[in-house]
Amino acid sequence: MKIKELNAGMNDVSVKAKVAGISQPRAVQTKYGPNTVADVTLEDESGKITLTLWGKQISSLKQGDKVEVKGAYVKEWNGELQIGVGKTGEINVL
Repeated sequence: MKIKELNAGMNDVSVKAKVAGISQPRAVQTKYGPNTVADVTLEDESGKITLTLWGKQISSLKQGDKVEVKGAYVKEWNGELQIGVGKTGEINVL
């Protein structure tokens, strides 16, 4: 699936894209306790989307990696689409 085909509310989507950038991890307080979160910009020939990474996931990617995200969900946050992997999704470096 291409990034431009993604819409908020979609589940179990798979996307192949390049890591265009990664934000600095930031500390957040969740209902499960403290954690770290970072935003990754994914891009393919059709567009860009933000992938949210949590905790240990953050160190698994670096800028320039080509990745396949499987079993992901799409949501809208602050007017922009984001993709997340949740507990059942996976991110594989190609």
